[in-house]
Formats: sequence, structure tokens, C-alpha cells
Amino acid sequence: MNITIIGSGNVGGALAIGFRKEGHSVILGVKDPAIPFKGKDIALEYNFPFYAISEAAQKSEVIVIAAPAHFAHDIAQKLGDVKGKVIIDTMNAVMKKPANYANASEAILDNCNCTDVVKCFNTTGAENMANPHYNGVSLDMFVAGDSTKGKQIAMQLAKDIGFENCYDFGGNDKFSALENFAFAWINLAMMQKMGRNIGFKLLKR
Repeated sequence: MNITIIGSGNVGGALAIGFRKEGHSVILGVKDPAIPFKGKDIALEYNFPFYAISEAAQKSEVIVIAAPAHFAHDIAQKLGDVKGKVIIDTMNAVMKKPANYANASEAILDNCNCTDVVKCFNTTGAENMANPHYNGVSLDMFVAGDSTKGKQIAMQLAKDIGFENCYDFGGNDKFSALENFAFAWINLAMMQKMGRNIGFKLLKR
């Protein structure tokens, strides 16, 4: 599928490379293509086309937003007409929230005409996006949102890049819960100094 990734930092870059390896067409959306941007070295190394956010959003059926969460509403306003597309929000507003919003996904929904917005790829670090395999066991991913179409696409993309399962966390009312779940990883990895090479696996008896 054709995928636009807005935000080419660690997470956006890891997802772009992973999706490309699995045969998806990937382009990047950046604030201003004429000036240096974070991740430009990845864009050049992997030959990812890059465009201004509004142009990039029109070129793909799936838009992945992987920018700092407090920019969520600004990015959404720059997307243009995205009705019928799927937006996957990878952001976490646990440290700094978009103005007047509890989480990044709500800010996106409220500032563009896309209703197929889901949250996914937010519960672990970029290292695990690049390689979710641990000694023969693959990590799990999680997705939330009301959009059935969006969830199906996010789940498939998660499995494409190596996550064993992508579990449904619930609807739009679970956006904040999924961001709080991400904070558990952030807490263990950084604050408890366990390091970034840790991840979550759901076990069933």
C-alpha cells in the first residue's frame, strides 16, 4: 500500500524502513522540504521521496503521524482533504499534550476531515519497531480507535514488520489508555533505567 509518514525521527524512520522492506511504497511528509529536517539522512540513504505535509498527505491512502504529540493539531490542520484515508497516530501526549486535548488522536480527529483515525505503534521504542524479535519470541503491538478499516490496516502493518500480534485495545475512548500504557514502557526503559531493549508480550494460559 501507499504510505505517507509525517515525522522522520527515530520512530518514523524505523517504520518507514520497515514498511519499505515489506514492499510498501513510502514517502515522507515534512514541514519544509527546502530546509534540513530530522531524518533527511534516512530519506537520502533509502531514497524516500519527501514533500510538504499537505502534498504528501494527498499521495497516499495511509498516513502515519510520528511527530511530537504537542504538534498533533497543527499537523492535522495542514493535511488538507483526507476524507476516506486512514490516519495512524503513533504519538504519546504523556509528557506534553496538544493544547486543549487529552491525547494526540483526539487532536487529529478534531482538526481534519478524516474519521478513520487509530492509535498504534506508540507503546514501545524505535528499536523495537526496527526489530521486535527477542530470542525467538516476537513482541506484540496494540491498536485503539473506532475505525474498523483503520484497525485492520494498522494490525496488518504491525504484523508485516514483525510483531506477532496486534491486539484491539478498544475504541476512541481508549486513546488515552493506550498512551498511558506507553508511559509504562517509558517508565521502565528510561526512569527505571532498564534500557530501551525491552518490550511487551501478552501471554494466554
